[in-house]
Amino acid sequence: MFTATLIAAGRLTPNIMAEAHDRLAAAGCAPTTLAWIDEGDAADWQFELAPADARAALEGVFDRVDIIVQPRDGRRKMLLVADMDSTMITVECIDELADYAGLKPKIAAITEAAMRGELDFEAALDARVALLRGLDAAVIDTCRAERVQLMPGARALVRTMRGWGASAVLVSGGFTRFAEPVAAEIGFDRAIANVLEIDGAMLSGTVARPIVGAATKRETLLETRAALGLADAATLAVGDGANDLAMIEVAGLGVAYHAKPIVAAAAAARIEHGDLSALLWAQGVPRAEWASI
Repeated sequence: MFTATLIAAGRLTPNIMAEAHDRLAAAGCAPTTLAWIDEGDAADWQFELAPADARAALEGVFDRVDIIVQPRDGRRKMLLVADMDSTMITVECIDELADYAGLKPKIAAITEAAMRGELDFEAALDARVALLRGLDAAVIDTCRAERVQLMPGARALVRTMRGWGASAVLVSGGFTRFAEPVAAEIGFDRAIANVLEIDGAMLSGTVARPIVGAATKRETLLETRAALGLADAATLAVGDGANDLAMIEVAGLGVAYHAKPIVAAAAAARIEHGDLSALLWAQGVPRAEWASI
């Protein structure tokens, strides 16, 4: 048995759910049971056959409605591995740092190309950090205080999952000086990120090795899953950039979140309209069970 979850906070109507039923039936998916998770926000159609056909029948059909198709059983995940920049927070930290050096347009263009998979991640990171050489390291804390905002739904997602005993790891190709306080504020168990090297009071223009990139993200998910004794299906990964694909592809539920085209095309699940609280509805969790934040 499978579940197709339709998510559109404040805009999901019975008519949309009725049309979803008809489309699932026409695709040969044998829909059976409708269950509202939160009326007007999110609802499930359970169905018996052909999940790939169900996804094709529903995705892109309804205006500003996210669709998650997955097996019915095991929806509540016990491990979350998440990207930080443009996923758990609203900005790319290196681009914001660059603004303090007057280099934001130049560095942001490299970031965008790397996240779209057009540049090697490590080479692009080295090139961007080299441009920041000589920047006062105190700017990192200023930047974090002035520019970094949590993504809507981030705390609700992480704290609710941890409330039922799940583990949560923030793994970022960004920097520890951002990732560690962000992880603490949201409620992650731990954070893994790159270390900006400092020479005296200035950025040296280098990143400590080994670099945290796609392979680290994938390995973190697999190693943490094994350490916790979890099945593949019990894991959730979410990210937006090309260096998130490796972990998204091995997760039980791998989610492209407002992602670059290369990621959205490859991921089995996408959130393109909602915020991170959509991942609670995807796990069948009603608002009444969300952690207070």
